[in-house]
Amino acid sequence: MLHTLVQKKLVHLEGLLFLKKCLPAEEPSAQAMLSQAPFAVDTMRFEQWLQFVFLPQMRLIIEKNLPLPTEMGLAPMAEHVWGSDPTLNELVREFQYFDALFMGEKTDPQASSDKLSKEHDGLFAEETPPKLGILYEDDDIVVIHKPAGLLVHRTYLARKERFFAMQLLRDQIGCHVYPIHRLDRPTSGVLLFAKSSEMARALCEQFECHSIEKHYLAVVRGNLKGAGRLDYPLKKELDALGDKHANSNKLAQDAVTDYQPLLNAEIPFASGRYPTSRYALVYLMPLTGRKHQLRRHMAHLRHPIIGDTTHGDGKQNKFFREHFNVNRLWLIAKKLCFNHPRTGERLVIETELDPEWLPLFHGLGWSEAVLSPDEGYLI
Repeated sequence: MLHTLVQKKLVHLEGLLFLKKCLPAEEPSAQAMLSQAPFAVDTMRFEQWLQFVFLPQMRLIIEKNLPLPTEMGLAPMAEHVWGSDPTLNELVREFQYFDALFMGEKTDPQASSDKLSKEHDGLFAEETPPKLGILYEDDDIVVIHKPAGLLVHRTYLARKERFFAMQLLRDQIGCHVYPIHRLDRPTSGVLLFAKSSEMARALCEQFECHSIEKHYLAVVRGNLKGAGRLDYPLKKELDALGDKHANSNKLAQDAVTDYQPLLNAEIPFASGRYPTSRYALVYLMPLTGRKHQLRRHMAHLRHPIIGDTTHGDGKQNKFFREHFNVNRLWLIAKKLCFNHPRTGERLVIETELDPEWLPLFHGLGWSEAVLSPDEGYLI
């Protein structure tokens, strides 16, 4: 019954999109269609996504009688794209209706969707958009420090999120920006954007040929004694919704990470069965770019990154939260090295540590005297 209702609404929606001249949309590039981001939202316009991703996938779900998504969050994106145009209010209402359907509301989907929208608006009414720290900017590129907890771009899976680095930066500097790479939501640090599709392509080519260097710092469980290179293939991690129909049996992809311990610590507090707890500050340099590569590689080495709730050590995470009164992933993208896409000049962009790192260092017994100022990774 619900599939039949969704099918009818899809037909109505597609007709309305054509009537309002939102379709047909220009075909996205092959690279955009291959994006690993949820629904490729960062690589194509909303109208392109609707025509070439959403509508075809929904037809397939209806045709094969597959389970419907339980949560999509289409309405917030429709409001973001079309909300300022009163002639497109009907389209926004259609997506509110779809969201209510996908959440399984069997009675009055429109009323439920309106209620959810009001609750969401009230929740964030008092929030102030964070101001992003700009590390470097010229006519072609801009580099920021992304705070921990901030998503890089809007996705249809993050329905309740209000702020995103890509949109915040666009509004802050007054021009459209193109994300060149991504940082996980809980990871802070250096994030690179281009100001044009031409510069974005040139920078993406550097990633493809591995000429861009990414340098990270992490706090991990246990003392680490020696540097090394971990060459350990990783299977692609699939999103429950975004990759619902993807092949889960694909072979693991090459993944290589260089690691080097910088400092070790042992503190007189029990976080498990031992009376003391040991940690290490580690420099990490991924030579490939797999999803959650650093987190998964350090877990493979039995030195999981503290604060990693997916691949980490739950007991250590709880101890850190309670002992240091900070809840975060202790991973920061500290430095990025790349060639300027127009001039070819080699740029080295480094960020300061987030404010909560230094109290942590002191708590682990690492004073400023031992933080190796000539190393260039720490301060």
